[in-house]
Amino acid sequence: MSLTAFIFARGGSKGLPGKNVKPLAGKPLIGWAIEQALGVEQIGRVVVSTDDAEIAETARACGAEVPFLRPESLASDTASEWDAWRHALEEMRKAEGVLPDPFISVPATSPLRLPKDIAACLARYAQGDADMVVAVTAAHRNPWFNMVSARDDGTVAPVNNPDGTVVRRQDAPAVFDMTTFAYVADPHYVLRSRGVFSGRVRAVEVPVERSIDIDTPFDFEIAEFLMNRKLEAK
Repeated sequence: MSLTAFIFARGGSKGLPGKNVKPLAGKPLIGWAIEQALGVEQIGRVVVSTDDAEIAETARACGAEVPFLRPESLASDTASEWDAWRHALEEMRKAEGVLPDPFISVPATSPLRLPKDIAACLARYAQGDADMVVAVTAAHRNPWFNMVSARDDGTVAPVNNPDGTVVRRQDAPAVFDMTTFAYVADPHYVLRSRGVFSGRVRAVEVPVERSIDIDTPFDFEIAEFLMNRKLEAK
């Protein structure tokens, strides 16, 4: 069965203007996500949801479809991407009569991910005990050990361990950072819920060296350095 993957890429990013079409190691950032999604055996097409004409043109040139444009109300700094997910599902159901099942989102901001990482999320979802599957990586900081918050008196204390009873990182509960590798979900769950953690969420752990998420110019520089190093090693 051929599956559909979505990429949600709005224009107007303030942290890194034009990031979705900005060349990274010789390819538009969104082009890496399209290539990675199409590199998964089960995925037969990629649909891009955007409000931006340049992103739409670039996405089509990289092999994706842009069958609809996202309304401006779903593309502002305050708009919820969850609502953009719901809009895309409704547009596809309206055009094709069925919902893409499962729903797959492959964000453009994780260019170092591999097709096998997306495939691992699909495989975990196929086990049938989750409304949604996300990808995570081991966190560098831990709120029980080396993350602190300020107290009213100006001192600081560990976020979840104010008495300091956990004195070694190894004794702290394991915590993870969410990545933007992929989200795989029941489309009906997306349509009836208001957020990722409204139901049963399972996780696939992925390597930290592939987990960078681009939000800033510094993130972009690091990702480009790592991508060029990977390409040179081939």
